[in-house]
This record gives sequence, C-alpha cells and structure tokens, in this order.
Amino acid sequence: MNSFVIANSSRCIGCRTCMIACVVAHEGKRIFEIDPDGYAFNPRLFMVKTVKLSAPVQCRHCENAACKQACTSGAINIGNGTVSINSKRCIGCKNCVVACPFGAIEIIKTVEINKDGYPRKIASKCDLCQGVAESPQCIRVCPTEALSLVTEDILIGNLRQKRIDSLNAWL
Repeated sequence: MNSFVIANSSRCIGCRTCMIACVVAHEGKRIFEIDPDGYAFNPRLFMVKTVKLSAPVQCRHCENAACKQACTSGAINIGNGTVSINSKRCIGCKNCVVACPFGAIEIIKTVEINKDGYPRKIASKCDLCQGVAESPQCIRVCPTEALSLVTEDILIGNLRQKRIDSLNAWL
C-alpha cells in the first residue's frame, strides 16, 4: 500500500503554512531571495475552505491510479510508494485531472516558454516530498498538527480498532 497525507478538518485552521512548506520543499529557500517572477509558486496541495471547515486536498497515491491509466504520454509512474509525474514527459492534456477522484491534480504554468510564446503547462500533484529530508514537509510544519501520514500499518491498526469498537457496541 502507498502512504498518503490526510487532514483532520476539525483541527485545520486554513493558515496555508502547508502550502508554503510544499513550495519551499520543491523550489528551495530561493523563493525568499529572488524575484517573485523568477520561479513558479506552485504548491502540490490545495486548500479547500468553507464557512465551518478547511483542509488541504492531496494525492492519495492510489495503487491502481486512475490518473496513470488516463495519462496518454506515460508521464505518470508508480514507484517508491508514490504516484509521481514526470514533468518532462507531461504534455498538459488534463486527462489525469479529469480522472482523479479526489481532485488532487492541477494544471500549472511553468517558467518554461513554448515555441508558441505561451508558458508550458503541466500536471502537478503531491509527491510526498520525495527526495526531501523530513518528508512530507506539510506535516512537519502544520501548527495545529492537523496533517498526518497514513501508512499501511496505521490503516490496519485503525481498521482493527474500528472492528473492536463495533463489536463492543453490540456486547
């Protein structure tokens, strides 16, 4: 089973610290030092806020990922416990965006310019900060500890506890 990040919406305050940590993890600290137009501020998670609740939406890294099956360019791969997008192969066709049942993929503008003069667009989504120390960064920086990493062991433990609680309710 692939791991994924989940949010507790009753703890999330919508501060967007997780989004900034995501960008810093992928762009580096240079976002604080250079011209704002010199890089793309593209967090790989998306904050959803309502009147009563807020929570980031992130990729669930599905084992049988619909986005991978929908990808016509072969840019989406499954490996190392994550579903990742090869930005060099992505053609920005939006098939993965439509296929994702969680709405966790977004088409973003890059700093690259196509031959037609327009910015190159590619798919972007959470990659659990692969290759970054203390990953995922969003969990590490959340001030209310609303985010947690769900692993197979945690999921099995939660399932076992729910079954025990259900059984106890009937006794």
